[in-house]
Amino acid sequence: QVQLVESGGGSVQAGGSLRLSCEASGATFSSQLVGWFRQVPGNNREGIAAIDSDGTTTYAESVKGRFTISRDNAKNTLYLQMDSLKPEDTAMYYCAAGVGTVVAGLKHLVLRSSRYNAWGQGTQVTVSL
Repeated sequence: QVQLVESGGGSVQAGGSLRLSCEASGATFSSQLVGWFRQVPGNNREGIAAIDSDGTTTYAESVKGRFTISRDNAKNTLYLQMDSLKPEDTAMYYCAAGVGTVVAGLKHLVLRSSRYNAWGQGTQVTVSL
């Protein structure tokens, strides 16, 4: 099973940017659906972005137009570029790997945590006014 390690979290002012990275170990990364989730204490984990093995992406409405997910299969690394950050983006951010593809009309399915079977330990993002 793939092992995932996130990095790049931190504190930033509203309107700023951060880039999260997720390094994966294991030979299956390039063929897997991978995504980013976030969680605030007391709330459910929210799927915010996903990218499949073909490079097709999908985003939650809450981050669309501000966040960009990408992957570098040669480096076994997943990225999340976060721009125009808002205080409501404050959360623990997790990367995850699973099985599936981004299908038009069914994109929301790959933002469900049940699609994923490997998770990183999380990296904290804090956005202040």
